Amino acid sequence: MHRPFDESVRPHPTGDVPGPWYGDGELDPAQVDPVVLGALLDRHGWRRRGGAAGRYARWTPPGHAAGGTSLLVPESLSFPDCEDLLGEALTALARSAAPSAREVLVGLTVPSDEIRWWRDVPQGPSGAASWTVQEQLRAAARQMLMAAALAARGRAGYYGARHRRQAQAALEGVLVGPAPGGRSLTAFVPVQTGRAVVVRLYHALQAARDAADYQRATGGMEAFDAAVEAGVSRELTEAVIALVRGAEGARIALEWSPAAGVPQGCAPRNEPVEFSPGDLPALREAGARYLTDEPSVPVRITGTVVRMRRSGPRGAGTVRLRVLAGAEVPHVRVALDEDAYRTAGHAHLVGLPIRVVGRLESRGGFRRLTDASNVVPVQVDDAERDRLMKSLQENLDFFEEACQGE
Repeated sequence: MHRPFDESVRPHPTGDVPGPWYGDGELDPAQVDPVVLGALLDRHGWRRRGGAAGRYARWTPPGHAAGGTSLLVPESLSFPDCEDLLGEALTALARSAAPSAREVLVGLTVPSDEIRWWRDVPQGPSGAASWTVQEQLRAAARQMLMAAALAARGRAGYYGARHRRQAQAALEGVLVGPAPGGRSLTAFVPVQTGRAVVVRLYHALQAARDAADYQRATGGMEAFDAAVEAGVSRELTEAVIALVRGAEGARIALEWSPAAGVPQGCAPRNEPVEFSPGDLPALREAGARYLTDEPSVPVRITGTVVRMRRSGPRGAGTVRLRVLAGAEVPHVRVALDEDAYRTAGHAHLVGLPIRVVGRLESRGGFRRLTDASNVVPVQVDDAERDRLMKSLQENLDFFEEACQGE
């Protein structure tokens, strides 16, 4: 079961004062770089309308007429009144109803790379999008972030259940802010914990776009095979398909944190990467290709038995292991012969995990171990053994079922 988008991406704030995830309190003007503030204002559509040359610049919100509310932002920290001006600018941003003001504050408080998604869908009343359209956008965006986080762990055409926990952990600090109208979405990925994810997404999207163009022009899939090294996978193609399906087109844009600078090997300014319904056949074919071509993996897994099942009181059976070591998946299902099944049952009854050698099959999402052999109990310390025994007592019905047959 996949976790919903909102579990790993925190909602954008809505109050007038920054929420607790901004830090321990309000932004300290002395810690704000006016150059970074100016870059963020420019990125989010604020317009520079002059000011005292060499001392400060005057910025107005997007679409705001000249002469209205504005911010005075010093050019540098070298003037005596710069801290006062920055404090006033931050207060005005915190009180502003403009969504762009909130986004600027996020970028100042949590240095973040920004990812934006747009879907070209029909407008609803007053320009709003339907609930379904908004949910499709959020789900596709989460799939894409997860695909990038998986690729940051290692390259593969298909991940299945592998690396999921680590990828989800990499997304825990991501912030999200929907734009008015519900047809776009912005994610703020903290540089400290998530830059590798954004860099991988940058390269993967470019490679997927180039591969789709090549396939449409020549009919060949070779470019998709090579694109795996850039981070393209079945998970990414499925995310792009979900983003485009039901829309006239979709775009994804990446912006680097001005506080952290441009990562090596990436362009300072990026044009949005666009996909259209005409790309869907190539993406679907690539996803199917990745699924069938990803090989099984030889592993030696250590895990605790959490379920046992067989058709009668004797013979072969199947066990489910919670993986402790040997594979980056949470659980696997293993078919065992009668002797190995008995060994697994005895090990669990005395509070011990088992070690088993086999092949982690790509079919089913790398959740099944085949050709299992060398099943042996593994010694653990007393504290872990006590915990395993407690787990057994809480799940006795599974083992009574296993012993009695079905």
